[in-house]
Formats: sequence, C-alpha cells, structure tokens
Amino acid sequence: MTATAALPRFTAIPRPAGEFAGTGQMLRLYLRRDRVVAPLWSLLIGLMPALQIVSIKDIYTTQDQLDHFAATTAASPALIAMYGPVFSSALGSIGTWKAGAMYAMIAIAAVLTVIRHTRVEEETGRAELVGATSIGRFAGLTAALLLTYGAAAVAGITCAASLMATDLPLGGSVAFGAALAASGVVWGAVAAVAAQISTGARLARGIALGALGAAFAVRAVGDAGNGVLSWSSPLGWCLQIRPFADERWWVLVPSAALAAGATLLAYQLLRTRDIGAGLLADRPGPAVAATALSGPVGLAWRLQRGSLLAWTTGFALYGLLIGGAVNSIGGMLDDSGSLRDVVTSLGGSADLEKSFVAYAVTMMAAAAAAYSVSAVLRLHEEEDSGRAETVLAAAVGRVRYASSHLMFAIGGPAVALLTAGLAIGIVRGATDGDLPGKVGESLGAAAVQLPAVWVVTAIAMLLFGALPKYAALAWGVLSAMIVIFLLGSLGGLSQWILDLVPFVHPPKLPGAAFDIAPIAYLLVLAGTGILVGLLTFRRRDLR
Repeated sequence: MTATAALPRFTAIPRPAGEFAGTGQMLRLYLRRDRVVAPLWSLLIGLMPALQIVSIKDIYTTQDQLDHFAATTAASPALIAMYGPVFSSALGSIGTWKAGAMYAMIAIAAVLTVIRHTRVEEETGRAELVGATSIGRFAGLTAALLLTYGAAAVAGITCAASLMATDLPLGGSVAFGAALAASGVVWGAVAAVAAQISTGARLARGIALGALGAAFAVRAVGDAGNGVLSWSSPLGWCLQIRPFADERWWVLVPSAALAAGATLLAYQLLRTRDIGAGLLADRPGPAVAATALSGPVGLAWRLQRGSLLAWTTGFALYGLLIGGAVNSIGGMLDDSGSLRDVVTSLGGSADLEKSFVAYAVTMMAAAAAAYSVSAVLRLHEEEDSGRAETVLAAAVGRVRYASSHLMFAIGGPAVALLTAGLAIGIVRGATDGDLPGKVGESLGAAAVQLPAVWVVTAIAMLLFGALPKYAALAWGVLSAMIVIFLLGSLGGLSQWILDLVPFVHPPKLPGAAFDIAPIAYLLVLAGTGILVGLLTFRRRDLR
C-alpha cells in the first residue's frame, strides 16, 4: 500500500450552481412553515373591505345619507388625518375609505413575514447551516419575498373578487385590490432592506415598522393640510389610486418603482455583508456593566424599553387624533339611525360622543393587548436564542426571571393605554372648556379596559409556560378576538361567541354605568392564567 493510498478520502461539499440555487426548495420549506399563518392573514385582509361594504349598505340606505357623510367627513381634519380624504360619496368610495386601515394591516403582515424568514433565520443560525449546503446565497431572501409577494397578491385578488360580489363596479374593485397588494409588496421590500441593516430580528422589525409609522404620520399631516406632503408616503399613494372615484391607475407606478428599488437594494446589501452580520455593527459594551443590569429586572428593562417608548408614543398620537375626531361624530351620524344604534350598542350610551370614545378606546385596548403579547413572547425569544439558559444558570429563579418581563407585559399596556386616554381627554377638554371632566372620563374609559388586556397577557403566558412550541399562537388568538369583535359590531353573531372576547365585558365608559363585577371577573381570570403560566414554566425543561 502506497502512502497516497493510505490517505483518507473526503467527499467535497457541492457548491451552489448559482446565487439563486435552491430557491424552490426554500420556498417549499417556507410555505410549509407558514401553511396556516400566510393564508389566514391574506384571506382575512382580503375579505375585510367587503364586510365593510356590507355594513355601509345596512347603515346608509339612501344616497342623501352617503352625501351627508362625505361632506361631514371632508370638514373634519382629524378624520382626514386618521383615514385620508373621501374622494366621492359613492358607496364603494366611502366603504373602501373606511377600510383604508387594511393598507397598514397588510404592510405589518408583510414586514413580519419577511423578517421571520430572513433575519430570524440568521439570528438563530439556521441560515448559516443551510448555506453550508448547495443552497445559493440569495435563495432564502428570494423565497421569503416570493412568499410575501404571493400572499399580498392573493389578498388583492380576494379583495377585488369579494368587492365585486357585493355588486360594486369592476374598475373600482380591481383598483382597491391592486392598491392593497401594492402596499404589501412595497412594505415587504422595505422589510427586506431592514433585514440587511440590523444584526437582530427585533431591531429589523423596529426599523421597518418605524418606517411604516413615519409613512403614516407623513400621510396624515399631508392629508390634513393641502395634500402635497401625502405624495411622499407610500400609504398616501394607495389612497391616491382613488377606487370608485375616477381611478388613477398610474399611481401604481411609484409603488412598483419603490418595491423594485428596495428589492434590488436588499440583494445588493446581502451580497456585501457576511451571514449573521448587518450594516449596523454591534457596538462593544462597557467593560463593567451598569448597576441597573445587576438583576433580571434591569435586563428586562434594557430589552423592553424601546418597544414601550414606541408603543406609548404611537398611542399618544392616536389619542390626539381620536380626541379631535369626537366633535365630528354627531354630524356624521345625523342622517343614519342605524349607525347611531351600532355606535350606541358598542359604546353603551345614548350620548354619541361618549359612545364613540368608548368604542375607540376598546379598539386601542386590542392594540395594547398586541403590545402585551409581544412583551410576553420576548421570553420565548430569549429561550430560543439560548440567552435565557445563561441567565438562569446564575442565582436567578425562573419565576423571578419570567416576572421581570411580565412587569412590562402588564404595566406597559397600562402606560400606553392611559397615555392615549389622557390625550383624548386633553383634546376634548380643550375644545369644550371642561378639561378636568373630560380627562377624567377618558382616563376612566381606558382604565376599565386594562383587565381585558391582561386576560390576553395571561393567554400568552399560559402558552409560553405550558406549550412553548405553540407560544406564537397567542397572536392567532388575539387576531380571532379582534375579528369576532369587528364582525359582532355588524350584528349576526351569537352572544356566546361575543362573550369569548374579553374586550366586550368591561363597562362602556364614559356614559354607561360602572359595574365592578366584570372587572373583578376579568382580573381573577387574568391572575389565574398568569399564575398557572408561571408555575408551568417553573416545572418544565428549557427548550
């Protein structure tokens, strides 16, 4: 036997045939992982505008009522800032104007989907493992974008088809569906760029969602003014397509150009960086940690403070808009007895302004629950990344560790929601000269919704503690609650189904009589759920 023959044989790892090699396999993997979530958000978002049209048909039965609604809305800068201008008093135009929030909803869904399949994969190390095989460098990003763009297209097609099913014109239906899909594609591309900038998924989501918030602010300021500034916002472009009001098809061109440019930029940035790295390099920390980081509470504050500040700021701005819109609600409802009944039933008071405040605060409570779920699931992220094991290896008990994050999941929504209530009260009080009274009413309306928010917190903690593999289902539970609440406002749902939503149980302040019983019931339910979640986390193994 020669020396050469004695050498061991090694099999060479096959190198990618190209940078896009394996895209099909990655796409199949992502479709399998998102086989429930992606169809759910694309179909729900696609169907919601048609449900809005059905409700408008029941509420405004004559063209005179639609004309009055459009005129009243056009005279309210606060409503225009929130939803955009109304370009026509046609049924389709008013219905899709009220469904304009879907442009932002599909944007959020697209951002979360892209970040989940790009930066999260790198942060967990799976992308590096897959990249060591015959998968091309661009395969993961391409598959994530194909999935997101495809889901946005499905939402747009579903939207157009469902709007036509309500007997609306073909042109306007297709225009709104195209605008909806364009919003998803644009913000999916923006998320792809954000994924190349940060080394962490949380910061990448923050960058993309921060850009979305800035786009909303620019659009709101522009629409409340002369409209020129709105052309600087992708959300403003969606509105300017003007479905059912002499459609402007050419406005789709800026959206297509931005999506194409952002997509190409994402590929270029991916080409120039290392796997796991980002354009924003991690800064070295100080040699000695601050005293605040000596315990789990300080660590939780360090991890949660950015989200708390962002959510609180957003709630304050939204509260200011709601407070400004309250004064216009009476004029909007003058000609629609049906809408008066809907708002009164949801707000629990014959006083339309107070009922509107109660309904608006309830919707903000659902948003506060989303922040709470995010704060709880930070525990899940820390466990998946292995950082929780490092912390728990020290003299830190599991209950103490989990409670440090629960402080923000419980207290954070309280801060954000009460800030929104304070903003609503200040604007209302400044308008009619009763500042103490209106601030007290609005703060009370926000405070009574907190136990309902904490029930959602308990559900997220239960899933994390007992079924950590399915902790993300907390988002699905919250989404189902919001859909049931919105459909319940249109009527037709059994009461026992509505009772599954915690937000319908608190007294509808201001205006309704205060009742301690549902508050106590929700507090007991939330406390029990959180306690069981803590105990199950204490007893189970780390994943």
